Amino acid sequence: MAKPAHRSTSRYAREAAELLGLAVRAARIERGLTVAETAERAGVSRGLVHRVEKGEPGSSIGAAFEVAAIVGLRLFEAGPATLTRHLSRERGRLALLPQSVRTGTAKVKDDF
Repeated sequence: MAKPAHRSTSRYAREAAELLGLAVRAARIERGLTVAETAERAGVSRGLVHRVEKGEPGSSIGAAFEVAAIVGLRLFEAGPATLTRHLSRERGRLALLPQSVRTGTAKVKDDF
């Protein structure tokens, strides 16, 4: 089977994923959780927990967030109530924006 092409990521994205992974690992160790215990509680494989902790950009964002929540790592400065308010505000803001962005396909004829 052919190996899928590697998608390139920006330096910022790679470093952010690595930072998240290191923070998750530190929080897991501080809580005294093994990789196996963390994986079981998150409903993911041990390998995925390892990939999240290594900061591999191909890891599922949902899995990374779930593992972070299980080890008690707060991903945003806001607590749960503040996070809920921010979500409500952003949902309201998106409701006011167009549903999609389209580029114009018709070329303007300006040669009179």
